[in-house]
Amino acid sequence: MFLDLSTFSTVIASTPLVSIDLVVANSNGQVLLGQRLNRPAKDFWFVPGGRILKNEPLAEAFKRLTRDELGQEFTIEQASLLGPFDHFYADNIFSDILTVGNITITDASTHYVAIAFTLQLDCSLANLPLAIQHGGYKWVDVPSLLSDDKVHIHTKWYFDKTYTDLIKE
Repeated sequence: MFLDLSTFSTVIASTPLVSIDLVVANSNGQVLLGQRLNRPAKDFWFVPGGRILKNEPLAEAFKRLTRDELGQEFTIEQASLLGPFDHFYADNIFSDILTVGNITITDASTHYVAIAFTLQLDCSLANLPLAIQHGGYKWVDVPSLLSDDKVHIHTKWYFDKTYTDLIKE
């Protein structure tokens, strides 16, 4: 269930959001990144993913998000769990909007609990959906990803051995 803007802004200001991040690798060992069009993390390169909706089972959210973000549906059984990650942002999706109807939107921070899954996929970038969440896509090797200032730190965490080893212990 998608929430109306007023309710969603209250949720953002009051509670963590739960999301799925898709750490997609191809057979060349490259990782799929999309350039974010929306806040938070606007203009950064980020792994595909999105929020889990109210009353949406995790397995159904995974199918919806892979279909919406990758252009083809995968089941959660086709992926491997990387783990949960906290993502904290100083802004939120409404930070550029002053009012929604007669309600003023505050510049509340955003907290996501992102459940990261890894998935193997070989596809053409031309087949990926554009203009809703991402303005472009690219395949990038991990060393380049880690050294690029335009790749968001939360995406880099998925490839930082020190951080990911902590959640596996």
